[in-house]
Amino acid sequence: MKDAAATGPDAREARRPLSRWTLFAFALPAAPISAMGLPLAVHLPPFYAGTLGLGLAVVGTIFMFARFWDVFTDPVLGIVSDKYETRFGRRRHWIVIAVPIMMLSVYMIFMPPGEVSALYLIGWLFVLYVGWTLLTISHMSWGAELTPDYHERSRVQGAREVALILGMVLVLTLPILIEMTAPEDPASARVASMGWFVLILLPIAVGLAVWKVPERPTPPPVHVPMREAIGALVSSKPLQNVLAADLISGISGGLVASMFIFLAEDALQLHRYSSLMLLGYFISGVSFIPVMLWLSRRFGKHRTAAYSALFNAASVPLILLVPVGNAWAAMAVWILCGVNMAAGPFLFRSIMADVADHDTVRTGQQRTGLFYSMLTMTNKIGVAVAIFGAYTMLDMIGFVPRGENSQAVLDALRAVYVWPACIISIGVAAILWFYPIDENKQRENREILERRGLERIEIEAAATAIAARTAHPSDAQSSGVPAD
Repeated sequence: MKDAAATGPDAREARRPLSRWTLFAFALPAAPISAMGLPLAVHLPPFYAGTLGLGLAVVGTIFMFARFWDVFTDPVLGIVSDKYETRFGRRRHWIVIAVPIMMLSVYMIFMPPGEVSALYLIGWLFVLYVGWTLLTISHMSWGAELTPDYHERSRVQGAREVALILGMVLVLTLPILIEMTAPEDPASARVASMGWFVLILLPIAVGLAVWKVPERPTPPPVHVPMREAIGALVSSKPLQNVLAADLISGISGGLVASMFIFLAEDALQLHRYSSLMLLGYFISGVSFIPVMLWLSRRFGKHRTAAYSALFNAASVPLILLVPVGNAWAAMAVWILCGVNMAAGPFLFRSIMADVADHDTVRTGQQRTGLFYSMLTMTNKIGVAVAIFGAYTMLDMIGFVPRGENSQAVLDALRAVYVWPACIISIGVAAILWFYPIDENKQRENREILERRGLERIEIEAAATAIAARTAHPSDAQSSGVPAD
């Protein structure tokens, strides 16, 4: 039975590498997802605080509450995504439902009608986060279920990461192009161009994905008592490893992201080269994804993610050596730091697919959506903690944004930017080094699940045959088959 389950035609078909066209179609919706996420963090807060006049305190509070709302909705929508299937599958219909929610809220937030109130912003921001979370969790879960293969899952999530980064790169170029046209209101024009980019690309990308990429069959949900289900989550060492690593990775990423503008413009005096440095960083990340995939095939996903974290711990301190005003040296350092910027995110998502398999073996439940909602939740909590921590540290050292700062304060800014991220990266590597599911363990889990699938098919076929004989005993007798 075991050999049949592991090597049957369905298993061989499932493990066959996905075509490049399938990967492209599946990954494409990630581009508008990231194209919307970057303005939410970088451009929309100052736009509403300054251009629309709501004020820093009000806008900061609104975006903080919106982030906490997003953290609350993550597990709820993850459970919903797991529980309710249709004839189209388990994930695709949720992705389609999310599109009109996102399009309406993007239009209202990115192209606001003149003067707006705080209530207007928080209302539409909450709606936007519901659509965004539903789309993101369903898309990541769909990717985890596209293939059961250990390495192919990294390829799927790697393709998605490429689309995410390309979406950010394209959005970063829009402000440059808009400023070349010299609009009357540059801030409104920049934000509106980003909104239109999402509005145009999102339905096209999602339409192509749901049309061209089929879902693999998944077992129907099995009812497990709540205490058992929660116990399986709490006692899962693989889940604890991944969530802990993702949480502190989010803190590290949030620290460097929230202080980047201050470092680039105040400490390094790079000003107009700041956007180019970000572009170099992202392009470097995209370029090295194939290398990270090769390394993960050779060393395993969790070890590659650990090596990536150690590389980050070694490369970030080079920022301390960049001379003030030297754009070339700064670009070289940021390109080097970008080498592994995509490794952690896509490897964590690939690893989480293996954790979901492990949970299914233990509980009989298919909770991929819940697991990915927990992954997005820990990262968001990490980023929220990082923003608070970063600004608290900057206040402690006496830093004044775009003001008069002594050289000692600017040196302290560099240290605050570098050393916490460096220490956290070492912690990430230590956590992942002891992650218990390697390629062999994952294959064992898949064999168990495939064997269960065959057993379920045999039981269902036997039950169908018994029901048929009970309903038509005369047919069974005439065919020579005993009715009992």
